[in-house]
Amino acid sequence: MSVPENNRSTLAKRPVKDVYAVSRLVREARATLEGHFPLLWVEGEISNLAMPGSGHIYFTLKDEAAQVRCAMFKGRNRQLRFTPENGMQVLLRVRVTLYEGRGEFQLVVEHMEEAGSGALQRAYEALKHRLGEAGLFDAAHKKPLPTLPQSIGVVSSPDGAAVHDILTVLKRRFPDVNVIVYPVAVQGSDSANQIANVIATADQRDECDVLIVGRGGGSLEDLWSFNEEKVAQAIFKCGLPVISAVGHEVDFTIADFVADVRAATPSAAAELAVPDAQQWLQKLQGQCRRLTLLMTHYLQNEQRHLTHLARRLPEPKTALLQQMQRLDRLEKQLHQALQQNLMQRQQKLDYWAVRLKHPQATIEAQHYKLTHLRSRLRYVMTTRRDEVARQYQDLSQRLQLKSPLPMLHQQQHRFEQLQTRLHLVMRQGLATKQTYFKQQIRTLSAVSPLNTLERGYSITTDHKTGGVLSQSASVTVGQQVNVKLQQGELVCQVQETKHD
Repeated sequence: MSVPENNRSTLAKRPVKDVYAVSRLVREARATLEGHFPLLWVEGEISNLAMPGSGHIYFTLKDEAAQVRCAMFKGRNRQLRFTPENGMQVLLRVRVTLYEGRGEFQLVVEHMEEAGSGALQRAYEALKHRLGEAGLFDAAHKKPLPTLPQSIGVVSSPDGAAVHDILTVLKRRFPDVNVIVYPVAVQGSDSANQIANVIATADQRDECDVLIVGRGGGSLEDLWSFNEEKVAQAIFKCGLPVISAVGHEVDFTIADFVADVRAATPSAAAELAVPDAQQWLQKLQGQCRRLTLLMTHYLQNEQRHLTHLARRLPEPKTALLQQMQRLDRLEKQLHQALQQNLMQRQQKLDYWAVRLKHPQATIEAQHYKLTHLRSRLRYVMTTRRDEVARQYQDLSQRLQLKSPLPMLHQQQHRFEQLQTRLHLVMRQGLATKQTYFKQQIRTLSAVSPLNTLERGYSITTDHKTGGVLSQSASVTVGQQVNVKLQQGELVCQVQETKHD
């Protein structure tokens, strides 16, 4: 474009302080781009791929409407899990910048993964299929969780929200349970090794009843440590019941399939690990009330039975009181009779004293008789008292014989004898069945054709029909036959037949 002659002087007189150098303009443009754009995720197709010896990767990312140059430097390439190729659809995390050497807009790649069903997803599916075929996911290997664990181990990052959620739920549901936190890194290059080693260490120490392995949510790459085969093998070999609590409810890892129980979240894992203390307390209180009611009914029945027995059996105390009253009455009657007799004797003595001048001999005789009567009276009273005591003791013994306790002890002893006899009969029956089974095995072994083969004989069958050949007349020359030996089988062709 030409400038008019009359404007040339005007252009020449303008100041040049606003003129930018190219390098300065490019640097400021680069700073503007990098300062206004954060890290971005971009998806597109690789083309013009170049991988020089420096280790850097250069390519063009394009879609149906546009394209942009990209560079991924050597330090980031080491984290790639696949080899980029032309035509591959990829997902990139990039920084927007400007390449000063050519003044071109470009993207510096920080992270690259295959778009859609990428490499991580394919690796996940391949490992899941292989471990499933190996039987690591079988329900037969799943261990039940303890009903009331005394100690719970948690394998996770000590600074993560997962540990906080687990501890909060455990404190709310069962505060008395002991919790052991095994600190590990839950993401990063060495996290899988740490998780596997800590699981093996916890199993070896055997200081907890159940193990919770997990972390909070994240992307597939963040959760990848729990998709490593070494972690799956460590969980499978662990003798402790393992609860997997990785990510959120929609996240599934290999650890979830290998673990004995999969929890949707770390909080859900804590709820699965321990029961609700309040529910247990309510259940225990209900059992106590039921036991108290049963004991009350039992005691009431026994009390009614005892009352019935007491009514049927006379009370010894009443009978003893009656005999004591009778003894007192007899003693009183005896005393009165003795007094009356003494009075009569005294009257006779007075009478004879009047008639006899010297009654010394009579007095001595009467004194002797009186002494004898006193002795007889003491004997009768002592004998009667002993008889009443014997009656009281006899009634006490009869009452003790009617007590239900000896009968209960006798029934208990009989139950123990019957139980011992039952165990003895069961053992004898089992021994008889084992002896019979061994005899059947020996009989079967005696008629087994395998024993015949072990002695050097063979079994010949028709190659086509499989029928056993017992006569040479049924075989033709050139026919193929199978000869079964003790180990292996021969396919032979008949060249000659001989008939006995």
